[in-house]
Amino acid sequence: MKAATPGTRRWLVRERWEPVAIVLIGAGLVMLMQPWSIDLYRYSFAVLLVGVAGYTVAGKLPPRE
Repeated sequence: MKAATPGTRRWLVRERWEPVAIVLIGAGLVMLMQPWSIDLYRYSFAVLLVGVAGYTVAGKLPPRE
């Protein structure tokens, strides 16, 4: 198996993915609570679920070295 160089996994760090997941959670909550569009409401749970799952996975990633 080929050893990974430090640059190949630079994008796979906790500090990069946790903020993305937090933004998705916030967007899902806003979509859930807005009263104007049924389409936004319809997709709010999926966005919220992806954000929570992403935050859970991001918590398991290694920190930046």
